[in-house]
Amino acid sequence: MNAADFWNDQKKAQRIIRDTNGMKKLVETHKSLQSALADLSESVNELASSYDEEMNELVQEEYSETMKKFEEFEIQVLLSGPYDSHNAILEIHPGAGGTEAMDWAGMLYRMYVRWAEKRGFKMTLLDYQDGEEAGIKSVSLKLEGDMAYGYLKAENGVHRLVRISPFDSNARRHTSFASVEVMPEFDDDMEIEIDDKDLDIVTMRSSGAGGQHINKTDSAVRMTHKPTGIVVFCQTQRSQIQNREACMNMLKSKLLQIKIRENEQRMKDIKGEVKANEWGSQIRSYVFCPYTMVKDLRTGYEVGNIQAVMDGELDGFIDSYLRSQIAA
Repeated sequence: MNAADFWNDQKKAQRIIRDTNGMKKLVETHKSLQSALADLSESVNELASSYDEEMNELVQEEYSETMKKFEEFEIQVLLSGPYDSHNAILEIHPGAGGTEAMDWAGMLYRMYVRWAEKRGFKMTLLDYQDGEEAGIKSVSLKLEGDMAYGYLKAENGVHRLVRISPFDSNARRHTSFASVEVMPEFDDDMEIEIDDKDLDIVTMRSSGAGGQHINKTDSAVRMTHKPTGIVVFCQTQRSQIQNREACMNMLKSKLLQIKIRENEQRMKDIKGEVKANEWGSQIRSYVFCPYTMVKDLRTGYEVGNIQAVMDGELDGFIDSYLRSQIAA
């Protein structure tokens, strides 16, 4: 940072400053915890030699506060992956099941929007396709905020719903599935090269949700990466150029995610691990009937207040997933 040419590349400089500030915060918190634990140790020794009820209550209170800070510090350490500090691109797609599955996808979209609002994240809708009768066919959005990808990577996978279907006249119980894909947003400093000849780009008239925010000219862009078959689509930006740029960033993020998966698989092969919860498999069940419960199948964490979860109370699931990675 003291180099004379440090600010020649502003994006690189800002990334270095961001990473440095994150490391400084970790070090400062670690030192603070060390000091707090040393003070606690002295207090406990003093209590052991000369017990005092009032002092015991103070020590218990101090211990609780310190453990709370330690748990927060633990999450900070777990959010130190190479892409955790990046913004996130989140996509939701309904599984088989028609209207029921599309409605479930719409419910998940609302859940993540509520969670992001509680976090104070900025949300940008990249694509939104309405379902024929209810819910959504697909949605893509970008979430910008502190450790957005680090938190949301816990949500990657298939989500299962069990409920009495509001679309079934016989009020039968239905099971629906929807997939959630989370990617770190591509950064210009990442070396991901895409050859123009590998792209099939189609422009079309924008449609669907968005109202006045949807440009009615041929500004929507669908981009297909021929070598991988990855398809991205964006229609919410003001011009074809902006939609094309957004598509390119989404494509690079998807290619980056493939690299992350490959690296994770290599690490599992090295460790000799065999896990049932592979990428894209079912990760969580949401049961509305005959009882109410949301259970993460990877960690065993569960909550009975399903309405709170659907209103964006996801931190317990995210924290339990992050902590589970310590032993992974």
